[in-house]
Amino acid sequence: MRGLFVTGTDTGVGKTVVAAAICAALAARGERVAAYKPVVTGTDDEPGDWPPDHELLAAAANVGQTAANVTPLTFGPPLSPHYAAELADTAIDASRLRTAALHAAETAAGGGSPSSDSQADGTSSPRRAPPTLICEGVGGLLVPLTPTYSVRDLAVDLALPLVVVARTGLGTINHTLLTVEAARSAGLNVTGIVMTPWPDDPEPIELSNRATVERLSGIAVSGLPPATPGTLAVAGAALPLDDWL
Repeated sequence: MRGLFVTGTDTGVGKTVVAAAICAALAARGERVAAYKPVVTGTDDEPGDWPPDHELLAAAANVGQTAANVTPLTFGPPLSPHYAAELADTAIDASRLRTAALHAAETAAGGGSPSSDSQADGTSSPRRAPPTLICEGVGGLLVPLTPTYSVRDLAVDLALPLVVVARTGLGTINHTLLTVEAARSAGLNVTGIVMTPWPDDPEPIELSNRATVERLSGIAVSGLPPATPGTLAVAGAALPLDDWL
């Protein structure tokens, strides 16, 4: 399938905002894009400036997804998925998570074949881009979805190029390079790194962090500016989406 797997160096680093910005930017230029996140926890928390992750992703995609179609499993407490499931006295089935991802991809493909170029008058129209699946992980790569199946395992199973989301400030060099190393050790293709929120006037340490991560990882580092739910498409359009895809 065509798509990206968005992971992060930690929880709360902006993965969902980046994933939604990618979805919104692709949708704004007329591409069929579906979103997928295997598990959302913390639904008991009071809503803030942003809606819950699966609701934001569903709104950013353009294939009529519902929040339940984006995310098959939700839990109230803000915990690691395996522990949230344990407290709920349930078990997460890894095969169900993989199947749900494929179902989300099929949702994107339902808009018609990307090679359907013939028009009613017999002339040809420009070829449409194939449907795209944007999958967002939970926390970092090594977060367990089940006691024996991690976010990294799901990324390997889906075989999508990986985009790593990182903070801009102190500590991000180590966290980002460790994430890249963990991804590469499993054979994943890290296609891009995004630091967010990237300020209009970055501090010297932020500029140094970005340059250092890019040099040591050998991966181009982009910056996603501060965004709101209404400006996601504009923010996402600044990312090198075609290079990643």
